[in-house]
Amino acid sequence: MKLTLARTTMATIVAGTLMAVPAFADMLNVEKPELKLGFIKLTDMAPLAIAKEKHFFEDEGLSVTLEAQANWKVLLDRVISGELDGAHMLAGQPLAATIGYGTKAHIVTPFSMDLNGNAITVSNTIWKQMLPNIKMGADGKPEHPISAEALKPVVAKYRAEGKPFNMGMVFPVSSHNYQLRYWLAAAGIDPGFYSPSDSSGTIDAQVLLSVTPPPQMPATLEAGTIYGYCVGEPWNEAAVAKGIGVPVVTSYEIWKNNPEKVFGVTAAFAKKYPNTTIALTKALIRAAIWLDADNGKNRAEAVKILSEPQYVGADAKVIANSMTGTFEYEKGDKRAMPDFNVFFRHDATYPFYSDAIWYLTQMRRWGQIAEGHPDSWYVDTAKSVYKPEIYLEAAKSLIEDGEAKESDFPWKSDGFRPATADFIDHKSYDGHMPNAYIDSFKIGLKDKQTVANGQIANN
Repeated sequence: MKLTLARTTMATIVAGTLMAVPAFADMLNVEKPELKLGFIKLTDMAPLAIAKEKHFFEDEGLSVTLEAQANWKVLLDRVISGELDGAHMLAGQPLAATIGYGTKAHIVTPFSMDLNGNAITVSNTIWKQMLPNIKMGADGKPEHPISAEALKPVVAKYRAEGKPFNMGMVFPVSSHNYQLRYWLAAAGIDPGFYSPSDSSGTIDAQVLLSVTPPPQMPATLEAGTIYGYCVGEPWNEAAVAKGIGVPVVTSYEIWKNNPEKVFGVTAAFAKKYPNTTIALTKALIRAAIWLDADNGKNRAEAVKILSEPQYVGADAKVIANSMTGTFEYEKGDKRAMPDFNVFFRHDATYPFYSDAIWYLTQMRRWGQIAEGHPDSWYVDTAKSVYKPEIYLEAAKSLIEDGEAKESDFPWKSDGFRPATADFIDHKSYDGHMPNAYIDSFKIGLKDKQTVANGQIANN
């Protein structure tokens, strides 16, 4: 029996009485039917909003409250404390917490929320200084992707004048931090290192990166506190709409189809409530399928939902600039970018170990992981956090329900994406060989190096 029919039947039985919990939580053996989930006001929280608004949570016997959080630290702390049952998380957060970088807690993810979705934006002043260093196309518009080589002489000028060059990112273990660092370092600009005694990440930095919550990025840029930032949507397009900044490169251009956010719960929650965890994953997979269905036919509706104040709360036109298959770099320079936001295609929702390992390599590269580890450590850590076995259980159930096709899922995967060189610097990444990848970069710690007393040391 379809859940929608069951819900209608139950509504008839109770003669209109409002029930706090969907009627067939017991039928599905969901151990905890009432849940509170957290998110940050970003476009890529969309699977949560869609699962709520399209009743996919209800269809799995779940009564879900979605609650916006002030910042990523508050969100993680509330998941750990149990105030939230789970949340939209930075992909680096479950990994960092599990290895004890920052707050120590074992967090797991059965679901990757999306691919791509970020960009790096600079102020109008910096953009004007970069322009002479950017190649123009026949149409008179900048050729993309734009390398940080165009920013390098600008940074050098500021440093020569004794001015710190400040840029913003959303959290120390965010994709935004690593993407901004990657872009800068690929052009020979040093973004600095972390050490056990210095969590600023600015040791030997030529560009100083600091944390700013996503919705505050445009205002911070406009105030001149930072000269640029890396953030998810809609906060790059918001700078374009306000006329205060220019996105110069997208995360898709830095790493094609890069893994972005995840859905995280504590390992204790997943163990105590296994059916609930599977039910949550089922609802989120359905939402992702809906978001990418039929070449994005549902995206306009998704934009309308996301623009509501309880979700992202940004202007629908601003959200649509990146959510409906385009991206606007400058006012009037809107270009086709169908993969700027990917929610289900390209196996976006499968929690690949190799995605987790990439984040761990960047933590090591920049000193957040202080000591070197063998390749096996990276694999073991990834497997302790990313849970494709839960994902596949949810996928099997969706197929049995008639809500997904068997061909939708990578059943034969070993948890590793194929090696790829789809990076802005064309470096090759193979998740099976993390140390070789770490050692391939000119800027960044190598396997045997540490940061001590503000300096890089060879062990």
